[in-house]
Amino acid sequence: MKKYVYFAFKGELMCFSHVLLNALDMNEKGVEAKIVIEGEAVTLIEELIESKNSLFKKAMKVGLIDCVCEACSAKMGVLEYNKKSGIRLSDEMMGHPSMTRYIEDGYDVITL
Repeated sequence: MKKYVYFAFKGELMCFSHVLLNALDMNEKGVEAKIVIEGEAVTLIEELIESKNSLFKKAMKVGLIDCVCEACSAKMGVLEYNKKSGIRLSDEMMGHPSMTRYIEDGYDVITL
């Protein structure tokens, strides 16, 4: 069975909501999916947690949120909050999560 990882870059809540919807749909249908939060999307974590966003809560509960970019969190001024969020920070590629790692693990990469 195929595996997918979403690299979410856009800092728009509606766009990120579609990442959540699709990853949750895949998970519910038995397709392995993960979400990596990169770029401007790192700024959404506080809003999603503080507003108790139901899609985000569900994605966290079932383990779909794999990591958040450490470099982008620092650059966007949200590193301290994201450290406390419970989401693993990733920095293996010059401060960013590595797509190569996921590809080597058999994932197809989807960027949004």
